[in-house]
Amino acid sequence: MRDVAAEAGVAPMTVSYTYTRPGRVAPATRDRVLAAAERLGYTGPDPVARSLRSGSTRNLGVVLGEHLGYAFEDPQAARFLAGVSRVCVDNRLGLVLIPSTGDADDVERIREAAVDGFVLWTTEQSDPVLDAVAATGRPAAIQGGPAAPGIYAVAAADREAARAIAQHMLADAASPLILSHPFDRERWTGVVRGPSPDVRFPVTAVRLAGYRDAVEQERRAWDAVPVAVASRNTREEGRRMLELALEQGKPDVVIAMSDQLAAGARDALGASVRISGWDDSETAQALGFSSIRQSLYDQGAACATIAAGLGVPDERPAWSLVRR
Repeated sequence: MRDVAAEAGVAPMTVSYTYTRPGRVAPATRDRVLAAAERLGYTGPDPVARSLRSGSTRNLGVVLGEHLGYAFEDPQAARFLAGVSRVCVDNRLGLVLIPSTGDADDVERIREAAVDGFVLWTTEQSDPVLDAVAATGRPAAIQGGPAAPGIYAVAAADREAARAIAQHMLADAASPLILSHPFDRERWTGVVRGPSPDVRFPVTAVRLAGYRDAVEQERRAWDAVPVAVASRNTREEGRRMLELALEQGKPDVVIAMSDQLAAGARDALGASVRISGWDDSETAQALGFSSIRQSLYDQGAACATIAAGLGVPDERPAWSLVRR
């Protein structure tokens, strides 16, 4: 920068302003500085050095407890990231994707992240990345929970929503089946009856609790209700788990924790069995099954707003039951 200033016959601060605050430099002077920079091969202030001086990177980190491709393959994760991106665009922030898949270097990846705040996709309470994020002292928010010291949880009232859709689906049902998200990071799959809602993934746990509320309000035995546990939130996994559950009997109602899983159940069962999902996506609308409507786009925007230090939302994310 000093060499460019000498070449252009200006002060070093004028060179700095040419790149960072061009409106404060006269056009003729700015042109002279840029011409001198081009002759000397200078491309502008180093962004790393600038962030060290300012104490800000102007980046948000998004921590995914999945492989990196999940951010683009899962429809709801993509909607969530679109909400995060909107806040980044509106506030001229960069976005850094940080996968966290249970490897030994997950914590180190968090510590080394050059970001001003963190947005986390839902995980379990024992995930070491929670402590690693909190230890940075930077603003952080997590979709779906769990809440942790220094990390704000953004989540709809899923237990109420789960109870509502289960009550809707259980009417006149003799053999209901629940198609569940994973219980923990080990991603065990199988069919169990009446599992404890005290599982390690908070979103799964809260929704199971709501389903159990509805089952018991119907004076049914929770421990008699089969729950097929999927490993991933994909349509293919939903179909696979339904085929496994069919070995124990055919349900007349399937209550799924996502529209993708519900679509897989429809693929396995056809249209003769009532099915419900969650998120009220285009898939639910196209296949015509009931679903819980909530906006993961809005939740992504809320998480990013918190992580960017721009404030905390006044209200919990909304949900509604869409009957079809």
